[in-house]
Amino acid sequence: MSEPLVEVEDLRTYYDASGFFGGSPVKAVDGVTFDIERGETLGLVGESGCGKTTLGRTLIQLERPTAGVVRFEGRDVNALSGDERREWRMNAQMVFQDPDESMNDRLTVGEIVREPLDVFEWRTPRERRARVRELLDTVGLQPAHYFRYPHQFSGGQRQRIGIARALALNPEFVVLDEPVSALDASVQANVLNLLEDLQDEFDLTYLFIAHDLSVVRHICDRVAVMYLGNVVELGPTEELFRNPANPYTHSLLSAIPEPDPSVEKERITLRGTPPSPRDPPTGCPFSTRCPMKIRPPEYADLDQAVWDAVAEFREALRARARAERTVRERIKDSLGMSTRFADAGNLREEVFGDLDVPDDVEAHVETATALVADDDETAAREYLADAFESTCDVDEPAAREVGDGGRVSYCHRHDADYRSPDEYRTAELDVSPAEVRVPGTGRAPESDGD
Repeated sequence: MSEPLVEVEDLRTYYDASGFFGGSPVKAVDGVTFDIERGETLGLVGESGCGKTTLGRTLIQLERPTAGVVRFEGRDVNALSGDERREWRMNAQMVFQDPDESMNDRLTVGEIVREPLDVFEWRTPRERRARVRELLDTVGLQPAHYFRYPHQFSGGQRQRIGIARALALNPEFVVLDEPVSALDASVQANVLNLLEDLQDEFDLTYLFIAHDLSVVRHICDRVAVMYLGNVVELGPTEELFRNPANPYTHSLLSAIPEPDPSVEKERITLRGTPPSPRDPPTGCPFSTRCPMKIRPPEYADLDQAVWDAVAEFREALRARARAERTVRERIKDSLGMSTRFADAGNLREEVFGDLDVPDDVEAHVETATALVADDDETAAREYLADAFESTCDVDEPAAREVGDGGRVSYCHRHDADYRSPDEYRTAELDVSPAEVRVPGTGRAPESDGD
């Protein structure tokens, strides 16, 4: 590998809260660090709403970062101005997920592809038109398509138009935001082959954002796994697929469907949904859902169902704290009056049900329930955090080198004081390593996030 073309260091993109009552910012990208080597394809995968698209848009300055550094050929792109900024704009382009939304349906295909050339006043108008026809031929479209409109094309053809537009200014770096997610399998293959041919021909560097893990495995040199605005594992594609190191990567790959229905496959089912990016966990971002979460020593032998119920109860209180309240409820809250959020009795009953809860755990849950009844949800959450606090809850995991090829994973399970994720998974989840090896095709799970 050559020197990195793109370097990302502690990148953060937050969206400030708005409205009369304010609130916490949305932490769409929250401290991401990685490099992209010249000529490589780095895949970016994760559930919907984890910040993949925002990260891609921030890299090419369609979104302004809140903090952190993005370097292109060693230069901080946020500090560029004048001719240097203009050159960067030409060198970094994006193929958007939805070509219908990213194209003006009142312009012809020729005008759409020529628009970047016009904006940067590239050579003469005649040479621009010739360049557009050359690009259309490069991406497999016909000269007659020059004067047609986007609605006259199929999904695969519209994506080719988007690719042609992205290549108009001879960029070095292209962000591909799920370029084949809306296409059927045969068209996907054609577009992927096109992207690989263009990379070889023009020496392009890609950030490839996708949900489809079979596509990522096919086209990417390395993969970054993203969760709640954080990269949790990064490494060579084949090694990551064969032997995932991070608990979230384990669960993501175990969700891939098995094409052969006769093959039994153990899946790791995550409880709940990802936390709100307005209120992410303090420690490990995956701590609220992780099936391999480290327990406090006094609860090492606690029944797994009870431990899961405690985690669900804590997360339910967390969700209630960020639930939408009416203006009347917010005013009553500020005056210390009771609202519908004060009754935690039903919630407690739903979560713990008929479980045989040990006396010490029961006492903690009762105390927290009483605090909620007194309209002090913050105190209830803090009390439960003190009672069941784990290192995963309070400490951010550091990057640990795992396996070969410079692969890194962010997980406390890699620390010498704890068992590795492989050992923990086998012991606690009764899932052998062979059972979670990823098959050749499939899709990653999606949440209801944006």
